[in-house]
Order: sequence, then C-alpha cells, then structure tokens
Amino acid sequence: MRFLLSLMILLPLLGSAQEIPGETQAPVPAPVAACIADEYRQFDFWIGDWDVTSNGQQAGTNSVHPIQNGCALQENWQGSGAGGISGTSFNIYDQATGKWHQSWVDASGTLLQLDGGLVDGVMIMSGQRPARDGSGLALHRISWTPNPDGSVRQLWEASKDDGGNWAVIFDGHYSRR
Repeated sequence: MRFLLSLMILLPLLGSAQEIPGETQAPVPAPVAACIADEYRQFDFWIGDWDVTSNGQQAGTNSVHPIQNGCALQENWQGSGAGGISGTSFNIYDQATGKWHQSWVDASGTLLQLDGGLVDGVMIMSGQRPARDGSGLALHRISWTPNPDGSVRQLWEASKDDGGNWAVIFDGHYSRR
C-alpha cells in the first residue's frame, strides 16, 4: 500500500520533468572556474618531478603536481637509501587568510603544518610542533627558492628559542628529472 501511495505522489512529478515540445530549457551554467587568482600560481615553480641532493649526495626524489582542478599541490617525497623516509604534503593558497598552507605527513607519523607566503620571490612557510627531544615546541621554517636554471633550493630550519637561533634540518637542491 505504501508503495502505491508513493508511486501516486511521484508520477505527476516525473511527468513534469519531461520536456514539453516547442519549449526550450534554460541553459545550464558553465562551472565556475575556481582558484584562478594569481596567488594560486605562486608556488607553481615547485611543480615537477625532481632528483634531490643535499651536500652533494642523493637525498631522494620528489614529485609535485597540481590536484583538485589546480587549487592545490600534492607532494610525494621518497628519501634515498634503506632508511629513506617517505612523505606527502598538501599545499594550498588559503583565500580566507591570504596565506599559503602546507600539511606534511610522513611514514614516521610526523605531522608538520606550516603557513606563509611568497616573499621577494621565495616561498617561506613556518609553524610550530613539539620538539623531537620533548623539550617543548620547535619553530620550523622552510623556504623554497627558484633558481634561474629551473632548479629549486629547499632550506628547512628549526628553532627552539622562537626564532632567536636556527639549526639547518635540510638544505636540498631540486633538479628536474
């Protein structure tokens, strides 16, 4: 009985959804182009497949590609050697804050969240997380500098005194594969 009642209610609605001969339907609007502001392209210099060295030694490979209709970048890192850590980051320009944001996770369980932006052609992001040695919070700062030859320098530093002193965690040179 419920089925028949439902069918009696739905049939008139289904009939009204059909086209009526001689009438035209309103055009379907084109999808709105998202993430078209210039700010979304500020980190495009990092897009590509990379061989990464540090201190002249192979450090790993990295693949950085646009996702979500060009609204974000996804990084996939693979460190070299048997102990090479793997990780992934998602990077997006946050229109609400006017800043770039990176969320990094790796196979050791590390989560690093950074915010920042383009300063004189260099992408600089920073954020705090607990220090590995349990001594409180460490401030992390990572900069990506595009070089004239198309390579990129990534400098990762950490400070335990809120930026008073910095220790280099990683200084990498990205060369396109």
